[in-house]
Amino acid sequence: MTHFGGKSVAEHLKEARMRGSLASAEIHGTEMPGHLAAGCDAARETAFLLGVVFFLFDTQPWPLIIASLAILVWKVGRSALLGWARLERLHRLIEEERWEIEHSREEEEKELTALYQAKGLSGQLLKDVVSTLSSEDNRLLQVMLEEEMGLTLEVYEHPIKQCLGAGAGVVLAAGLFLLGYLGGLWGIIGAITVVVIMSAYLMARAQRNEPIASITWNLALIALGLGFVYILRSL
Repeated sequence: MTHFGGKSVAEHLKEARMRGSLASAEIHGTEMPGHLAAGCDAARETAFLLGVVFFLFDTQPWPLIIASLAILVWKVGRSALLGWARLERLHRLIEEERWEIEHSREEEEKELTALYQAKGLSGQLLKDVVSTLSSEDNRLLQVMLEEEMGLTLEVYEHPIKQCLGAGAGVVLAAGLFLLGYLGGLWGIIGAITVVVIMSAYLMARAQRNEPIASITWNLALIALGLGFVYILRSL
């Protein structure tokens, strides 16, 4: 009963799933793992922040360039921080689960049995599946991480790849923004619109969401935020 802490197997599995969710969550902010998500998030944020700078400082170019460099440093550093923090938590969770397999193997097999019973297996088939999966430590570790804690280890990219994605998003958005700057106000609006549509579309496709709805909401939020800045600046 030490392994389960006085809880039933089902309660222990529920607690383990919550631990897995916390391990994959962000403690320094919210950002989906992956270079694409980091790049899209960085691009939208860059377009919005440069729009704010543009309206606050009229049409002066240097504040835009300085802001672009500052945003680049911030987004790249933030993505790296989030990535490393996530990997550290996952590594800690993996080592805890490895220790449990080495020292409480019988209890781990009970958890595995309960997991596959919930999937509809029973009888000899259930015994064969549990026996096969628990016959090798690394296989059992992967199964427990994925089935017990709900982790999919393949989706967590290296922090360097994630921060490079964020950097690319900033550079692309800032480049389009500064190009649109040559066309004046409407050029700026056009550049922001292109960046928001591209990033919202890519993220919606990656998450299998409706692209039109994602684009509409993102454009509406950007327009509302920049409109608020423009109105206050004009007062």
